Amino acid sequence: MPRRGVLRSTGDVFRRTMPAIVITVIVGVAAGLFAGSYSFNLAHPTPHRVPVGTLKYDHVNERFITAWDDRLNTELAVRVYPDDASALRAVDAQEVFALVRNETGSDRDVALQLVPAAGASVARVLQQQAPAAARSVGVSLHTTELRPLQAGDPQGLALFYMTLAAVVLGFIGAAQLSAHAAQLRLHERVLAIACYSALGALAICAVVDWMLHVLDLPVVESWAILAFTMFTCGLVFTAFHVLVGRWAILPTWLLLVMVGNPASGGAVSSTLLPEPTRSLGRWLPPGASVSAQHTAVYFNDHQYVTPFLTLAVWCTAAATTSWVWRRRRCPAPSTEGVQAGHTG
Repeated sequence: MPRRGVLRSTGDVFRRTMPAIVITVIVGVAAGLFAGSYSFNLAHPTPHRVPVGTLKYDHVNERFITAWDDRLNTELAVRVYPDDASALRAVDAQEVFALVRNETGSDRDVALQLVPAAGASVARVLQQQAPAAARSVGVSLHTTELRPLQAGDPQGLALFYMTLAAVVLGFIGAAQLSAHAAQLRLHERVLAIACYSALGALAICAVVDWMLHVLDLPVVESWAILAFTMFTCGLVFTAFHVLVGRWAILPTWLLLVMVGNPASGGAVSSTLLPEPTRSLGRWLPPGASVSAQHTAVYFNDHQYVTPFLTLAVWCTAAATTSWVWRRRRCPAPSTEGVQAGHTG
């Protein structure tokens, strides 16, 4: 075979196999990053300024909290409340993870009330070290729970898995639309994303609550949060698809799964996460969804608007990006071109 033919054949093989080579390298690197992200954020939860409340910061409570703080290897942020009503309002607002009381007035008795619903992983960490701390200062510890987790979800992970399903299926659905319904116009694709988001969210609620009885959900609110989450994640993929085409799954996966999910505070409470994960998570769609869902299920009378605003901002930004860049890539035909065509 002539030298030119060999070079041409080699070039053809290289061009044909190049996408496979690129994908192989990307998947290999992404596997390590994926494992590293979850391991770094979730494998060794460590408390960082955990807020706890007390009604009377006397020498008994102070001795116990100091010993407790030393054993936790962190800093407990102690908040003193004047009465039961204000302390319970702080619990409902998720401002504290535990209350320390000295109800009997004795210098040897301490009552610890944990709030597992505010953060199951935080409650477990606090509970692990409390008995030893009490023994070290010679006080008797009585532990109870305020706002316990529901019986079907003793580890407090069901909300995280619900959100994970909504996030992943939200952008996978949009990816499938791009692959198998590429002829859809942008507004038609957005409508399709809204439809499967509503249906998928209802299916998640039905399975978790009505079929498996894992959680007793406020169905309408939980359904709305999950649908909003799926819709947002579908729009995020759509925006990336307009920007980078067939490689859109990579930045979407990086943003929502590798960074967003471990930072969401669903598997491990955000209080136990390292920086910058702890601060970043609340501003990403998975973290906003977990926060809204958690409050809806356990603190329904104290729902915050911030998670919904966060999802709305991501929706608006993704939709605007998709519209603007789509118009730039596929500009409408000019009037002059149309007139020239008719003249010809």
